[in-house]
Amino acid sequence: MNHFPTIRPDNAARRAFLQRGAALSLAAGAAPWALSLAAIGEAAAATATDYKALVCVFLYGGNDYANTLVSYDSASYSAYQGFRGNIAIDRNALAATVLNPAIPFADGRQFALAPGLGPLVPLFDAGKMAVLLNVGTLIQPTSKLQYTNNSVPLPPKLFSHNDQQSFWQSSSPEGAASGWGGRMGDLYAAGNGNATFTCVSVTGNAVFLSGKSAVQYQVTPAGPVPVAGIKGPLFGSAACSQALQNLMTQPRTHLFESEYARVSSRSIDANDQLSAALAGANVATAFPPGNGLGDQLKMVARMIAARGATGAKRQVFFVSLGGFDNHDGLATAHPALMTSVGDALAAFYQATVDLGVADQVTTFTGSDFGRTLVSNNDGSDHGWGNMHFVLGGQVQGKSYVGSAPTLANNGPDDVGQGRLLPAIAVDQLASTLATWFGVSPTDQTSVLPNLGNYSARDLGFMSAKAAA
Repeated sequence: MNHFPTIRPDNAARRAFLQRGAALSLAAGAAPWALSLAAIGEAAAATATDYKALVCVFLYGGNDYANTLVSYDSASYSAYQGFRGNIAIDRNALAATVLNPAIPFADGRQFALAPGLGPLVPLFDAGKMAVLLNVGTLIQPTSKLQYTNNSVPLPPKLFSHNDQQSFWQSSSPEGAASGWGGRMGDLYAAGNGNATFTCVSVTGNAVFLSGKSAVQYQVTPAGPVPVAGIKGPLFGSAACSQALQNLMTQPRTHLFESEYARVSSRSIDANDQLSAALAGANVATAFPPGNGLGDQLKMVARMIAARGATGAKRQVFFVSLGGFDNHDGLATAHPALMTSVGDALAAFYQATVDLGVADQVTTFTGSDFGRTLVSNNDGSDHGWGNMHFVLGGQVQGKSYVGSAPTLANNGPDDVGQGRLLPAIAVDQLASTLATWFGVSPTDQTSVLPNLGNYSARDLGFMSAKAAA
């Protein structure tokens, strides 16, 4: 006899169970069948008549902040060189990338971009890029004394790659079910012509784009990935291809099978629609050859160009570049990474200009964490706060956001070895972007669960001007 009670989940729980179950089932078959899957969100909490896109460029491994935004004035450079030893960038190599903000620091502090980021200097000078100083994962505003005394809640497993990647992207530790990009997508999915194209990754799975109802749609730099046996003859037979499609999409009575068929059918239809839309979406801008990040961003540009055909009004994109965990060989590896980032971001911004959507697209960088200011001889170790960039036609650029941290080992702005204690929370960065995107203050508290801990939410680096 079965003595266990019968559990009847409510509709919301059932939907979530089915969505996750379907996603797992299809993910298991993604390698042989090359399925590109997505889920349509529930009723949206917001509508839009214009077009806007957010593009997250995530630098996996923990980008080295001190060799990305380099202290340049004489006193600061001397301190920087003393802490960095043989991984410091020669000051003469920085002369061409010195940033001249509209409002200089009162104490004379100056910064230069890494030489490889040279293509971004004209964007900064033109007021289309801002530099965010000392951004990182926090749960609430935290002082060094509070950190030292462990008197406030802190993000779990600081300095851990997986956990800090997850917390940056989702406000939750590893294993989170949704990210803040996806939760923004939840609000607008129903207002798009095809909700499938609301949250789009060009770099594989990322929790950042998973919503509570929206599921990210994954493409490659070459476009959507078809089910090979359906787009072309299976075993040389059109009949076999049709049989496979029928097998995958025909209605079923079993809950899992039914959800599998529903999502498979939607994926096949989305593939057809996006393939047709991209065929008519031309991007004339030259992107750097042999640049994987540039290839991803070119696909984002093509999807933005195809927005009329897909009916998109709000989109959130995610691209990434790895290789930033430079415990050693930093002086060799990091400059090449910076060149990839600088060339790709500059080309993408130019593409938005060429497409006439520069005011409607905002691009920003993210990373697991920053790294130590103090060299470990050949590289740098895991840190916390980091320097980030935001680019776009509505960015209040030629500016720094936040205060320049003190260059010191265990100084007032760091927790040891130049690991910066974040002065700007990811939540504040996200809230500023969400406001520009059109997310209401009320909805922002559901998108960003820790936002209520901050009195200052909008950091002011985005224009209030409405996009066309």
